[in-house]
Amino acid sequence: MKSRIDRRAFVRALPLSALAALSLGRPLSAGVFAVRAHPDPRPGIDGSDVLPAEAVSAFGEDVVTIYDMVREIPEIADGIECYCGCAAMPNYRSLLTCYHQGGMAMGCRICQGEAKLAYGRAKEGQSLERIRRAIDARFGR
Repeated sequence: MKSRIDRRAFVRALPLSALAALSLGRPLSAGVFAVRAHPDPRPGIDGSDVLPAEAVSAFGEDVVTIYDMVREIPEIADGIECYCGCAAMPNYRSLLTCYHQGGMAMGCRICQGEAKLAYGRAKEGQSLERIRRAIDARFGR
């Protein structure tokens, strides 16, 4: 079932999508975006700032599902660096913040891909360090 996106949601997502598009197909080592080390997860972090389903439903059921995944593993997502360029955005801290208000995860395949990989591996019982290595291998360093 395809859902339609309203004009306001489209206009809000456009600058973030453009930023993500700039990074696609270009290696991060070429200096497109500087990637920092993976951050340490904050003690007691939770998923309460992850946007609710209603806020991202215009982007489709798959996006809603990914936001739900991140809400389940905030301590993992808060310990992962995002490779798409989010780090250049104000108030960026970790993959978890890509899923907060102003984050670009709703329209970014890299943010979404990292979250799905992290979620799947976390559900398998893998450690944060092992999940980080998988993300590094798949998305770049």
